[in-house]
Parts: sequence; structure tokens; C-alpha cells
Amino acid sequence: MSPLPSAAAAADVDQVAIDTIRFLAVDMVEKAQSGHPGAPMGQAPLAYLLWTRHLRHDPARPEWPNRDRFVLSCGHASALLYSLLHLAGYPMPMEELKRFRQLGSTTPGHPEYEPEVGIETTTGPLGQGVGNAVGMAIAERMLAARFNREGFPLFDHRVWVHASDGDMMEGVASEACSLAGHLRLGKLTVFYDANEISIDGPTSLAFDEDVGRRFEGYGWHVQRVEDANDLAALGRATEAAKADERPSLVVVRSHIGYGSPNKQDTADAHGSPLGGDEVEATKRNLGWPLEPTFRVPEEAHEAFRAAASRGAELSAAWDEMLGRYRDAHPEAAAELDRRLAGALPDGWDAGLPSFAPGDGPIATRSASGKAIAALAPKLPELVGGSADLTPSNNTRVEGGADFSREDRSGRYLRFGVREHAMGAILNGLALSKALIPYGGTFLIFSDYMKPPVRLAALMGLRVVYVFTHDSIFLGEDGPTHQPVSQLASLRAIPRMTVIRPADANETAAAWRVAVENREGPTALALTRQKIPVLERTAELAAEGVRRGAYVLADPPGGEEPAVALLATGSEVWVAVEAQRTLAERGVPARVVSMPSWELFARQDEAYRREVLPPGLRKRLGIEAGSPLGWHRWVGDGGEVHALERFGESAPWKDVARAYGFTPDDVVRHAEELLGRDG
Repeated sequence: MSPLPSAAAAADVDQVAIDTIRFLAVDMVEKAQSGHPGAPMGQAPLAYLLWTRHLRHDPARPEWPNRDRFVLSCGHASALLYSLLHLAGYPMPMEELKRFRQLGSTTPGHPEYEPEVGIETTTGPLGQGVGNAVGMAIAERMLAARFNREGFPLFDHRVWVHASDGDMMEGVASEACSLAGHLRLGKLTVFYDANEISIDGPTSLAFDEDVGRRFEGYGWHVQRVEDANDLAALGRATEAAKADERPSLVVVRSHIGYGSPNKQDTADAHGSPLGGDEVEATKRNLGWPLEPTFRVPEEAHEAFRAAASRGAELSAAWDEMLGRYRDAHPEAAAELDRRLAGALPDGWDAGLPSFAPGDGPIATRSASGKAIAALAPKLPELVGGSADLTPSNNTRVEGGADFSREDRSGRYLRFGVREHAMGAILNGLALSKALIPYGGTFLIFSDYMKPPVRLAALMGLRVVYVFTHDSIFLGEDGPTHQPVSQLASLRAIPRMTVIRPADANETAAAWRVAVENREGPTALALTRQKIPVLERTAELAAEGVRRGAYVLADPPGGEEPAVALLATGSEVWVAVEAQRTLAERGVPARVVSMPSWELFARQDEAYRREVLPPGLRKRLGIEAGSPLGWHRWVGDGGEVHALERFGESAPWKDVARAYGFTPDDVVRHAEELLGRDG
């Protein structure tokens, strides 16, 4: 029998592994001549301890459903994560470390979501990872409540976060952590790397608050470790965090650029290579060989192999438990298998409502609420809430339960007035791959949550945004709440699908598209005001919305149209009324409803030409928002009737008249367009 290693030998292995992490990061940044070496050098001991002693993960199975999640919220320290993934045995070969920040590598400047190699989320914009982690912790509790049974703890994983001074300064982290404390998310632990240096210099230039006391006010369990190199103290703090039912913050005092004789504790170590001379000095200072670069001693591999072996045992035991679970609880197991496969249940959309003109006018926000109510019983993965606008957004299912510290089975989330955090938390929920999250607020406040909306698109996440009060026609709340530029802003985001439905039937169809969309997030832009249910949408909307645009009405006499009226949302009924008046005046017009430019752009050219024939050059685009982007659809011979100014406070019908969005106004614009040469 081999003798047990001595404490000194174990400590030596620890130090070798820690320094391996440090110098892989240093060498990556130096080779790329770009990046952030300082944070990885300071955080290496904590990362090593977490990944080898506490993180439950299986590198051979990166997407094991019950793995712990590791979120590097300070994404500028990406070289730390890539070093860990390589050493832990994930599909992160040394060649990729050497291609750090190069075109086409799996080691970009900030981590980009790639679960198959162990990267759980896209981080870099500070604070977003913290918000994602709160969503991940909520997802764990939701899935545990749904699927765990006595003797079958299918979901009991933890969420671990590395956060920086910058994360603690960002408002989104504060919003999300306030909610996490309120919800008592005990499986969430944030290690705050308090190195007290930012790009500008010492954080004291702009930041001297006691972060720990702030988090105590949030209801978190707070600990402090005074030396990031003290593995014993870090270990005790980690165990205490695991034992507490509150979310935990561990404030760890570290030194940016640790070991660098001339750059430790300076801003120079933050976002620039150390430089050849300083790299040599640092390696000499810490007793690390100067050559070769990208050196990985066998001792470092050994330390991580033991963790990988434990992870393999844990995931295999989980598989065995899941097999027994399938026998004991076949219906629940079938639902879990379906969700993890990304499939939707049979008949999930069969109950979506249909509306008729005789039902009377209905706001599309109200129609959306009816669609959610129809989907919720058949789509248990649909979860969501509102940023304190539930009665206005119509996002809650009557009789449904709230997710709370007392009831983890609830599917409705009260985000409070925290739009930015809501967006980041929705991303964390979607990253579970077992939930379809939605979040509601006014369209104007999409600006407050733009960073996580953009990141949802970058990651291709299935998130649904319920953006109500979608135009100046929300009325009396005035220009502070009336969106003008927001539709154009959202449409500019790659992979984002924006749908502005024309009536209640298009709204139900929009929800069908949103749930099926696995390419990225979907934004629903919905009215506050009641608008008519249009003729023929009950039969045309399902296919028409899926295709993004369709012919809603052609000239009643079967004539070739002389002009096309292209509109979205609440302006479509205005176009329909205008068409009738134009027909009475002998002007044949086609009405095209264009709920989604993105979906229409994806259609083949034949369909686009069918809806907008090249010969039909007189086209009038109608939308109570910015004209930006409309010229793609109206072409050289067309015109756009839109807004290039803010709205004002008044009843919505008065605003419509004052801003020229009545049927008579559309008739006038169409006749003027037809009267122009060309």
C-alpha cells in the first residue's frame, strides 16, 4: 500500500496547481498581447479550491442536468476559466489556450456560452453573470419542486459565482441580489474578489462602501476572508456557505496581479499583458520555470483528475437514480425527458384562444393574458412574471401560485421594480434548458433591460418579453412612457424576433411563434388601448404571423392594387379603415399586416414577392414609431408615415388625431403618394 501523502506534500501539490492556473493565464495574455492577467493571478487559489474540492461537475459530461453551475461574472478574467476547463478535463485543448482571443477560437476575450465545453453563460458586461446566477438558482428550486420526490433528489445543485469590484458597482447585480435575498436562495454563493483595483486605479476613487454590510441588508449570509491565498480559511467559508439556508457572499481580499514584483496591486495588471520582462520577474518571484510557456506539471493534472473522478461517480449515481425514478414516477420522468430534449408536449397550443370581430375591441395585452392562461396548464415549463406591472402587463394566470421562499412550486415571479435584473434572471432561467421564461414590463422600459436582452440574443436563448404599452397611444402617461425608438432598437439586435400583433388573433399566433422559437428571444409589443378584432385574422393569423407578413385585405373588387398599405400593430386597423375609404374613391389598395420584419425577412424570395410584388412600387409604411428600417420594405417608390418626435400626455384618441394616425390621415398620405411621379 502506498503511503498517504504528507500535509506538506499536499500543500506543495496545491501550490503547484494554483501557480499553473496563474501562469497559464499569464502566458495566454502574453501570447495574445491582449487580455486581463491580473484577476486570474489573484483569484487562482479560490478557483482551484472550488473546482477541486466543492464543485460537483463531470468534465466528461458537461451538460449533466444536476451539475453545479460556475459563473465567472467578471468575464474579463476569462483566462482563469479557460485554464480551469483545460486542467479539469473539459474539451478545452491546449491549442485553444494558445489561440486566446484569436479568430474562431473557443477562448474569446470574454466567455461566450458554450455548454458543451463547460461555459455556462456569456459574461463580460459586469453584473450580468450575477443576475444570470440568480436565475439559475431560481431554476434549480423550481425544478426541484416540480420533479423531486422522496428519495429522489434529482435537482439539488449549487450555483457558484466569481464576482469583482466592478460587479459590485453595477446596479444589475444589486437588483438581482436584493431579490435573491428576499427569495432566500440558499444554493447560491458569490465569491466577491475584492482586489480594490479597477481600470482607472484604486476603487477608492469612486467606491468605498461596505459591500458586506449591504448584502447583510439584503438578507444574505456574509463572510470575510482576509487573504485569498489562505486555502484553509477559504475552505471553512465555503463549507459555512453550503450549510446556510440564505444566499452567501464571501468577501475575499485578493491582490490583482499576485506575485508580479512591479505590477501587483496596480491598474497596470488589470487589462494589459504584463510584458516580457515582468513575466520573467513574476515567474522568478514565485519560483516558476521560465520555460516552457504554457507549462502544466503532472501534479496539477493529478489534483484535477481526482475531482473529475468524483464528478463521474456523482453523475453516474444520478443516472442510476433517474432510472429508478422512471420506474417509480413514469409520468414525471417522461415530462423531464421531454423538457431536457427541448420538445413541446402534444397539443400544447390547442387551447389558444380565437377571437371574432363581434367580440368587440380588445387590447393585445389582454389577448396576451388570455393566451398565457391557455398555455400555462399545458406547458408546465412556461414560467415568468412582471417587473411590478402585473395588472398592466396581464402576465399572471388567475389562480396560479407565486414562486416564493415559502412555495417553490409557484411559476409566477414577482420581480419588483427591477427591469434590468429581470432580464438577467430570465437568461439564467432559460439556461436551464428545462424552462421557457417570460417577463413583462412596458416597452419603454426595454431600455432598462437592454444589456441582458442583447445577451439573450447573443446566446440564442428562448426568452419571451411581454412589452406592453407599445406606442404613443398609451395616452395620458405621456412622453416619458411613450416608446418611439424602442421598436427600431430591438429590431437592430441580431437573432431577436420582434412581433407587434395587429389584433387579438395575431397575438395568440405570436405566442405560438414565441414558444416554438429556439433560435433566440422574442419580443411581443402589445397595446394598452383596445383595438378591433379584424376580419379574417382568425383564419389567416396563424400562418401570417409565422411568416412575418401577409396580405390581410386586397381591393374588394378584385382589382390590381395601386398602392400597398403596410402596417404593424394598432396601425393595421387604421390601414383597413383607410382601404375602405380609398375604395370608395376608386383607389384600389392592398393591406399588408407586418407583425414581424425578422420573420418576413427569413421567408423565401417567392413568398416575399407574393406579398410585396416588385411592380407594386407605391407602398406606404405606417407605424407609430421611428421610421428607421422601414425603407427596406417600402422601397424607392414608397413612403413612411411614422414618428420622429416624442409624444405627449392626452387621451389616446386625441393623440392619434394630433399625430396623424387616423384613417383619414392614411388616406391623405396614400393619395399624396399616388400623386407623385415615379
